Amino acid sequence: VDQLFPVASQYREDGYVVLDGLLTAQECDELRQRMSEIVDRMDVPEHCRTTFSTYHDEQLKTQGNADYFITSGDKIRFFFEKGVFDDKGEFIVPKQRSVNKVGHALHAYEPLYKKVTHSPNVQGIAKKLGLSTPVILQSMYIFKQPGIGGEVTPHQDATFLYTEPLGRVMGLWIALEDATVNNGCLWFIPGSQNSGISRRMVRTPEGTFPLTDFIGREQTYDEEKFVPTPVKKGGVVLIHGEVVHRSAENMSEDSRHVYTFHIMEAQETRWSPDNW
Repeated sequence: VDQLFPVASQYREDGYVVLDGLLTAQECDELRQRMSEIVDRMDVPEHCRTTFSTYHDEQLKTQGNADYFITSGDKIRFFFEKGVFDDKGEFIVPKQRSVNKVGHALHAYEPLYKKVTHSPNVQGIAKKLGLSTPVILQSMYIFKQPGIGGEVTPHQDATFLYTEPLGRVMGLWIALEDATVNNGCLWFIPGSQNSGISRRMVRTPEGTFPLTDFIGREQTYDEEKFVPTPVKKGGVVLIHGEVVHRSAENMSEDSRHVYTFHIMEAQETRWSPDNW
């Protein structure tokens, strides 16, 4: 955490910043090993085998129609890569390679993840960035599987984690392995957090389908404005809730495991009841 400052000004200017060495290599390996055990034990009913996507129409078709997704905020749930099931819903790739992410309450129910999420280093980051009443909104383990890890299209986290006023949410994206251009590191448009958000994901009225819908559409962004952001194992990216970012498919032979969670400044902030 000593390297943090004047990182706060860079975070405010660019909407993101990389810090090396938040976790040790051993801590990263322990989190990965624990997740391997969790996936080995998973038993997901066929009707809950939800594919995770960031494409607008696919989100409505999968997450938007899945109670398994909409009720995952306070549970540990499994979401899968595209193309890992046959037409009967059976796995056609090994189970360990099929998972796209696990979320969204690892920080609440898994001791190792809870320890990292509430660590003195994380508390120090929040304090130095001026958060007076930080609360954890949700957490995810993201695999970015070798060869099949899917693209994450350009988006803003505040689309899904909407607050009034905006600007109260920050993501911490911790690389448990080296995140490189080859295996799907994040790409950002620096300064894009200053233009508001172009769409919101909201709950629909009870008893209607899909269970979520979007207000607005994602903008089309100039590809040349995106800057790659490699991160070494144990490093963290601080992500402003409104900065535009994406990641490419992982066509390499190396996985890109990440533990990520979002913090909200709760003081004088309204968490939208329409959020999923």
